[in-house]
Amino acid sequence: MSTRLSRTTLQLLGALAIAVAAVGCASDKTPATADVAVSRAAVDSATSSGAAELAPAELTSARDKMMKANQALAAKDYKAAKEWADLAAADAQLAQSKANTAKATSAANEVQQSVNAMRDELNRSNANQQQ
Repeated sequence: MSTRLSRTTLQLLGALAIAVAAVGCASDKTPATADVAVSRAAVDSATSSGAAELAPAELTSARDKMMKANQALAAKDYKAAKEWADLAAADAQLAQSKANTAKATSAANEVQQSVNAMRDELNRSNANQQQ
């Protein structure tokens, strides 16, 4: 009886392993259009955030990888398309982060300059009052 249970269990485990492998292979054959669309949106978002001027190398890298994702998608190499799309999205997010950081740094510098100008004006005003 225990041999029969073991054999049945092994058959079930084998069938499960085959099913899992089939699902894994099927995912490589599923068009990666959603992944490519998400990465395209990330590149567009980075572009609109000013990355072309503030993070050009990262944006160029994202666009190059986006192009490779589109080429792989056209060639029906869905695994490569997904991988290139993921890399493009990561580069686009980096470009957008760098652009946002550059803008924030610039804004902080402007605020600091305004504070310094106000401080100088206040010091001049106090010096004039003391005379």
